[in-house]
Amino acid sequence: MDTPRRDVLKMLGLAAILPIPVRNALAQPARSFVFASYSAYDSVDPHTVFDASRAGARFNLYDGLYRYVDNPPKLIPWLAEGYSISEDRKSYTFRLKRDVIFHDGKHVTADDVVYSIERILALNKGPSPLYQGIIKPGTTVALDPYTVVFNLSSPSAIFLSTVPDIVVVNRDLVKSHEIDGDWGEKWLSRNEAGSGSYKLVRFDPAIGWSAQRFEQHFAGFGSDPIDNVEFRNVLETNTRVLGLMRGDYHGADGFLPYDQVLRLEQSPNVQIIDQESMRVFLVALNNAKPPLDDVHFRRALSYSFDYEGYIASVMKGSVTRNPGPLPVTMWGSPPDLKGYTYDLNKAADELKKAKLQLRPLTIVAIAGQPESEQAGILFQSSLRQIGIDATYEATPWPILVNRLTSQETRPDAIPFWKSTFYVDPNNWVGEGFGSRYQGQRSLSYYNNPEFDKLLDKALISDNQAERKTLYEEMTRMVVDDAAGIFVYNTRWHGTYSKKVSGIRFSPTNNGQDLRWASFKP
Repeated sequence: MDTPRRDVLKMLGLAAILPIPVRNALAQPARSFVFASYSAYDSVDPHTVFDASRAGARFNLYDGLYRYVDNPPKLIPWLAEGYSISEDRKSYTFRLKRDVIFHDGKHVTADDVVYSIERILALNKGPSPLYQGIIKPGTTVALDPYTVVFNLSSPSAIFLSTVPDIVVVNRDLVKSHEIDGDWGEKWLSRNEAGSGSYKLVRFDPAIGWSAQRFEQHFAGFGSDPIDNVEFRNVLETNTRVLGLMRGDYHGADGFLPYDQVLRLEQSPNVQIIDQESMRVFLVALNNAKPPLDDVHFRRALSYSFDYEGYIASVMKGSVTRNPGPLPVTMWGSPPDLKGYTYDLNKAADELKKAKLQLRPLTIVAIAGQPESEQAGILFQSSLRQIGIDATYEATPWPILVNRLTSQETRPDAIPFWKSTFYVDPNNWVGEGFGSRYQGQRSLSYYNNPEFDKLLDKALISDNQAERKTLYEEMTRMVVDDAAGIFVYNTRWHGTYSKKVSGIRFSPTNNGQDLRWASFKP
């Protein structure tokens, strides 16, 4: 017999606050910052690991030509002091700062930038989909030690916004550890070759990584910087919460379940930094795998998710409904967009129109993320009420990532978040649903020739008004085709020790860029 929805929601709420024993925290030096993350750290290679949960290594150990800061995000010069664009919009010339050194003392030069983009393209992992088809191997050149030119295959409306994701590695150091043409991938997964604010001291995939402040960093530091940082894998939500309350941890991911945020607000040791984020929570659907390749079946799924019940019960009303793939705060999101509602009668009607032979669906949530886990359980319960059987499991994120690379291994439904990696509608709409991005960064394996035509125009246009209209049309198309189940836009509740100040949140760094942080006197 099916469990009533109100009882399911009650159980889900209780599951988030069941006590879990706290592991003994390691003793830390007085000026060490410990960040507790739900994600395991299986690698610190910035060119293969490219997600929000493991972003700490990318932001603290490495630098890029430009950097996003603050909220709303703004792009500031970082390794580069400026750039110019050719009249045909196909060549971008960056002038590097001359006082930047890597952690081993070698100066950062244009050759390092060239090697870094070539490595990204060759490995074909992490951020590589951002540049595939835009930059061909061998086309980026160093004019002199401090001038690098990216020669694009065609004009690109998004290239400049993605430049911060070209993380620069030490060419000589990585090449010295290459084995059989692997671009040093094996070595760099456990070591680092950066110029960032912190220098890697220890890496253990079972625990996490720690780093020491790089005093020679070109941007300098404030008057009381953090000397040591540790990003530690702490899977259980309750362990992270109790660790913050006890002072064992100084920060944690800013997307804890809201009932746990309320719990932390009562602690005299914890501060909550509240910001509007640009991180859409959705149930990603594998559109390529039958029966999800049928639009009526997908609409039946979309009518089967209890949006308002989930937001009210699990999220405690702390977030706003987001009816499409694009954050409602981002240009390109139609202001009048109407999303799906929870309506099992409409779901049953759509299911009849599909006229398909059903099979059990696979719902895979992110282990250690109660919002993902609870969404999966709630969705499974609703589907059973319209006659759709579904299996449910929770899997650690690094393992789940490996299943996203092909439509054969990707689960049918994944409750998770689409985060901000660059500030353009393409980050959510184009990457999520364009056939050119199919692979790990795709949200859907959605195939729609009309969508792809609009996307092709949007990616080369230099007119933002035109691009806004195009992304609005693409967004409506995705929602009408029920290519995903779109739930809410996230608020970031940064949970930090009251001893910490100077956290500089941006939707692109989720509070993990610690170079500006310090301990209060």
